[in-house]
Amino acid sequence: MAGLLAWVPSMAGCPPEGGGRQDLRALKAQEFVLEDARERLEWVELLVDCLGDPDPAVRDAIAYEGLATWLRAAELDAAALRALRERLYALLDGDPGEGFARPFAALLLSEVARTDRIAPWMTLGERAAMVDAAADYVEGVRDYRGFDNVEGWRHGVAHGADWLMQLALNPALDRGHHDRLLAAVAVQAVPENAHAYVFGEPARLARPVVFIASRGLRSEAEWTDWFAALATRLGDPALAYADAAWLARRHDLSAFLTALYIEADRSENPGVQALKPATAAALERLP
Repeated sequence: MAGLLAWVPSMAGCPPEGGGRQDLRALKAQEFVLEDARERLEWVELLVDCLGDPDPAVRDAIAYEGLATWLRAAELDAAALRALRERLYALLDGDPGEGFARPFAALLLSEVARTDRIAPWMTLGERAAMVDAAADYVEGVRDYRGFDNVEGWRHGVAHGADWLMQLALNPALDRGHHDRLLAAVAVQAVPENAHAYVFGEPARLARPVVFIASRGLRSEAEWTDWFAALATRLGDPALAYADAAWLARRHDLSAFLTALYIEADRSENPGVQALKPATAAALERLP
């Protein structure tokens, strides 16, 4: 593509229909291949603005896919990665708008976290700050919309879980970091507002737990205690099977525990296998 024509970096926001959208489609058509590193950095700036676009053909298939493609191909240096990370953090703190920018910023931050796992570039402080940022984001999700036939995905919990997962996979994290990630998982595994998940969120929340378990830093007894604490989030036992909110929370916890049990049952990793008796006991104790 012969440079940016209709859409230039000085123009804020994702472009409306016209030349800017044509440039977006052309970029995707060439599979996001850009030989000029400077031009690629300009596109990074522009595509971040499109993560909140209400059109899934732009948001998912161009903005997210393009940025993820360059991150997976290691085409951004540490300076560019830091700049991108800060732009995405700003989206997490910005206007919720129609509910797209925040979850897609979280999903892309999972890819940023992955780059540091594959080829470390963050300082210890930066990595710890990202653990806190990811946990804070997941704990703060209150928009539980998932898929819409017209507008596509929002999926804040699942996207946040993916971010937690990429961090959990990083061998540079210690047990303290894992504790912070697990605390965030617990908040959404059994959400206080009693939203019943229908878009696969429990399985996505299970993944960071599995990879934390794979490190073998927790005993079966410690996992049993963690699951017991989760069960207290169901609420007043007197409401069992007589309250819609209680039933929604039970649904979510059961789905989460079942996803973990399946992962533990088929794993050959001793740490993950330690989850099996703990999850089985937790499932048996469910009212």
